[in-house]
Amino acid sequence: MFWLSHHHPDEYNRTYLFGGLRVCARCLGTYPVMLAALVALFVARAPLRWRWDVPAVLLLTLPALVDWAVGRFRPASGSNAVRSVTGVLLGLALGRSLHVHLQRPLPEVLLAQAGLVTAVAVPVILATYRKPRPG
Repeated sequence: MFWLSHHHPDEYNRTYLFGGLRVCARCLGTYPVMLAALVALFVARAPLRWRWDVPAVLLLTLPALVDWAVGRFRPASGSNAVRSVTGVLLGLALGRSLHVHLQRPLPEVLLAQAGLVTAVAVPVILATYRKPRPG
């Protein structure tokens, strides 16, 4: 069930095991919280613009990016508890940016978030791309 755990066997330390099913630790924090935040924002009829949207979303996104980047360079580092917590923060950030995006496509908050993710992910992926997989 690759969609529940996008990790290879040498990365199973990044997953939780539930009855024989592996689930990514960060995704377990991200997606339920993102959905809950999205629903809550729609139910509350939250405004589409808050002056602190961009800094808040970027600050909530950053811990997951940093933890992911460190994990790419040092695969044995980190813990699932930290991955899940950074996933929760990321879920809050994604919930807010998607809430605005679904009503006003490509808002500043979503573009800023995408820019941050790209600015971190591309160099990290390029720097770690050729590293051979263990085993």
